Amino acid sequence: MRHVSLPPGLEFDEIRIALTADPEIPVPPLHYGGIERIVDMLARGLTARGHDVTLFAHPESASAGRLVPWPGSSSRSPADTLRNSATLARLVASERFDVVHSFSRIAYLAPILPLNIPKIMSYQREVSPRTVGWGFALSRGTLHFSAISLWMMRSVEQIGRWTLIPNGVSVERYNFRAEVAPDAPLVFLGRIEEIKGPHLAIEIARRTGRRLVIAGNIPDEKRSWVEAHVLSQVDGDMVRHVGPVDDEQKNALLGKAAALLMPVLWEEPFGIVMAEAMACGTPVLGFRRGAVPEVIEDGVTGIVADDVDGLASAVNRVAGLDRVACRARAERLYSDTAIVTAYEALYSNAIAARRQAA
Repeated sequence: MRHVSLPPGLEFDEIRIALTADPEIPVPPLHYGGIERIVDMLARGLTARGHDVTLFAHPESASAGRLVPWPGSSSRSPADTLRNSATLARLVASERFDVVHSFSRIAYLAPILPLNIPKIMSYQREVSPRTVGWGFALSRGTLHFSAISLWMMRSVEQIGRWTLIPNGVSVERYNFRAEVAPDAPLVFLGRIEEIKGPHLAIEIARRTGRRLVIAGNIPDEKRSWVEAHVLSQVDGDMVRHVGPVDDEQKNALLGKAAALLMPVLWEEPFGIVMAEAMACGTPVLGFRRGAVPEVIEDGVTGIVADDVDGLASAVNRVAGLDRVACRARAERLYSDTAIVTAYEALYSNAIAARRQAA
């Protein structure tokens, strides 16, 4: 195998990769679709470095590499799961992939778990110890796991081999802003529903007398709650709602913000928007839930608090946070370069482990 070009001091052999995403959303997504953004970033980064990528995904996907469209459109349908897993198994049997990397359901790997080919299962959702256990057992040690935060790994790290690889962003798409206006608004950006805390972002903004911009999609099944608790408080002045935003709009919105608010009411497994904000130089103020304390360097690139009182107090301290440090943390830990390199190393380690076991 030939060597491919990487940042100075790093090089890996060319790898033939079967990469999978869930079938519901194209890669890349038009608006919402966090996992699909990561798969797109990885496919493009790997292809740019000379690797051979075959992407199993939604038929309208337009990412890098060769596309194999899933025949089934739902990852929750047993019939579609069987069709999709069979499609993956046929290609793995007929082509000489070096590694299979799944961002979709572990059930899609079921037919190929006993095969000797190295397999990576990357978790971006809640991890089931039972599912991890049977997957590792059926694979006879050829299934490796990765997760996007230490918080996600806490109940399963003793099962099999785990690697921490956080989510990231293409940092060159985000313009760093060393300064913002003294009256720069706070921003809430994400899916608008109760567990994300948009109503608490409004409360924090009102307590501190700061303008708030709310951006994101409203799930159909959550609209009644959103209309009652969020949209009813939008006045177009101190509290604005701008709807879903594309990458260009997101860049402008986050770059002009005093801070991103993350008053999440669930155990957020990562939160890509935090990396996007820091890439713009914007600090993050969030609750101590899930991976939020891992992503934010408390007191440097943001502030972690336990309740609304704590975040309201944090707003008054935001001017003292270092926007240069925010950008530096995004580049070092959450850039596309860092993430792609981490997955390359995981592939190489998995391939080496197979050879040693042969």
